[in-house]
Formats: sequence, C-alpha cells, structure tokens
Amino acid sequence: MIDLAEQKELRKKAYLAIMFMGIVSMLGDIVYESGRGIAPDYLYFLGASAFLVGLTSGIGELVGYGVRLLSGPLADRSHMYWLFIFLGYGLIIAIPMMGLTNSIWLVAVFIIAERLGKALRSPSRDAVLSVVSKGLGSGKAFGLHEFIDQIGAVVGPAFLGLMMIWTVNNFNISLQSLFPFYLLMMVVLYLTYRRIKGTVEEIRWQSTATNEKLSRGFWMYSGAVLMNTVGLIPIALILYNGAKILESGGQLWLVPFLYVIVQLVDAPMALVSGYFYDKIGIRFLALPFVLSILPIVFSTLVGLLGVILACIAYGIVLGMQESIYRATVSDIVPLGRRGSAYGFFNVLLGVGTFISGVVFGFMLDISVSPILMFGFVIVAQTVAVALLLGTKQEKLKDQ
Repeated sequence: MIDLAEQKELRKKAYLAIMFMGIVSMLGDIVYESGRGIAPDYLYFLGASAFLVGLTSGIGELVGYGVRLLSGPLADRSHMYWLFIFLGYGLIIAIPMMGLTNSIWLVAVFIIAERLGKALRSPSRDAVLSVVSKGLGSGKAFGLHEFIDQIGAVVGPAFLGLMMIWTVNNFNISLQSLFPFYLLMMVVLYLTYRRIKGTVEEIRWQSTATNEKLSRGFWMYSGAVLMNTVGLIPIALILYNGAKILESGGQLWLVPFLYVIVQLVDAPMALVSGYFYDKIGIRFLALPFVLSILPIVFSTLVGLLGVILACIAYGIVLGMQESIYRATVSDIVPLGRRGSAYGFFNVLLGVGTFISGVVFGFMLDISVSPILMFGFVIVAQTVAVALLLGTKQEKLKDQ
C-alpha cells in the first residue's frame, strides 16, 4: 500500500514531468504552428501555384499521419522512445530553415520534413506522457499538457505576425527569428529527458506486453473516434465560410483572429475535460461526440455570428479531442503497446479528418441542403456513440 506521503510525492513528480513535457511542446508549437500558418503565403509569394500549395500540404499531412504506423510500433519494439522524440522535435528546425532559401521546392521539402518530425515524435511522446502521469490520472495529465501546448499555438502565430509587420512583410527575417525558440526547445527537451528518463525506464522494463495484440476495445474506440471526426466539419471550412462573409467588406484580415478564438477555447477546455474524464471515465466522451453536431449547425447560420459560434463550438470539441481522446488510449492499452496504439490511433484520426474535409467540402461546393448535412453529421455521431458504448463494455470485460 502507498501511504499518503508517497502518494503526494508521486503526484508532485507527475506534475513536474508533465510541466516539462508541456513546455517542450509549447516551444515546439511556437515554431511549427507559426510555420504552418505562414507557409502557404510564403509559397504564394515565391510564385507557387495553388495546386502546388495544396499538393505540398496534402503530402505533408499524409506523411504526418501515415508514418505513425511505423514510428509507433518501432518505438515499442526498440524501446527507443526518447530517440524518436528527439528526432521528431529536431526536425522542427525545418521551419526556421525555410527563411534561408527562396526556392519553392526547398520550402516544400522543409514543410514535409516538419510533418515527418510530427509523425516520429507523437506516438512516443504520448506513450511517455501516459507513463509519467502515474499517480495523477491520464485525463488531468493529457489535459494539462494540451493546455500548456496551446499557449504556444496562440503565441507563435501572433509573434510571427508581429515580425511580419515589423519587417514590412520580410518572410526570410521573420522565419529566421524562430531559431532562438527552436534552440530553447531542444535545451528544455534535453533537461526534460535528464529529469524523467529514470521514471520511464523503470516502468518500461516492467512491461511484458510488447507482443500482445491490440484489444477489440481499442479498435472499437478508434472506430468511434474515426466516425466522430468524419462527422465534424473541419476548421478550415468554417474559416472558409468566414472569409466569404468578410470578403465583401474588405475585412479578410479578421479571418486569422477567428482561428485564435478556436485556440483560446481549446486550452481551458483541455484542462476542464481532463478533470471530468478522470471523475466519470470513458462515458464522458459521449459529450464531445454530441457537441460535434454544433459546428455544422452554427456554420449554416447567416452572418458572422454563426461563424464565431461555430469556432467556439469547434474549439470545445478540439480541446477534448487533443486531451482526453489521447488519455483514453492509455487507459485501454497495455504499457508495452502504447507506442503502436498511438500510431494506429493517430492514423485513423487523420483518415477521419481527410474524409470530413472531402465530404463537407463537396457538400458546400454543390450547396447541399443544410438538412442533408445535419443528417450526415447525426448519423456519423450516432455510430460514434454506439461504438463508444461498445468500448465501455469491452473495457468492463477486461477488468
């Protein structure tokens, strides 16, 4: 039995470890979210066609999600979680490197390289987070990590925007100004490794589950998240609607601030949902599944207010998606298979995002009736909730 003093010490270590991992992610977000925001503009400035911009983005996302099928299992089999984390964060250097070239093709390569880094680090980082959260609760752990992470997602693009104003739209200097953040991120990552590697190693070698198959419950849960994502209109299309509304008044500069609304809602929601997930359990995920209906409802309203409400609703779901969705994986998958599980899980999340973009984009282009769109969303979320309930039953059987 663990006495109260030992329990407090475990919680303290968990909070410190998550804070360190969160700061690394925050600094990473300052760099790569800035790059993701400015890359299309930079390619356009260099003379790239819309097709090339779209192709580069598509290949980047395909690499960013697809490679996780390899990086997750490889991390489990090799036990080299930290190697994948260092390689993944190291490739973020591709973003400030874009400021050193005016070649369209090199910029495209750098964009794809950053997404490769995301694919390498994400499964291993989430596996490490699931380990260091012992004694705290996976919901709180992933919620706190996401909250800190989102600070960077807001600060980074805002900083780069100010740099663009200060340098009178000089892309090279603005991108190069991200180098100090990258260097600081790598230093903090090294310090984090030195501080918590012992905890991870100690628990890792206790795991004997590396050859076990992923459970039926895991696949049902991943299917639930896939369907939930398929029925959630992408933020890009919400912003697209906002741009159409704002264009007539010459207010397109407001569109990035709509995205900031999403990020500002995302951060506190990650913390709140993490707390309730630890109290209620997997059943709590039914809430974001149901709330995923709201963004499309608000998006079809006339005027800017509908777009703002859609952004708020999307931010609420996104905060849960990026915290407790990941936390659930750690609760239903053995330690020795979590790298693989997060790899497969993230791939299905990416597939869902791709399908939703194609389906909703097509429906908007051909002006499908809002009733048909609502019907599609409701069917998708109903299937998602049904699979979630099945996951709950499978989890009870395993206990």
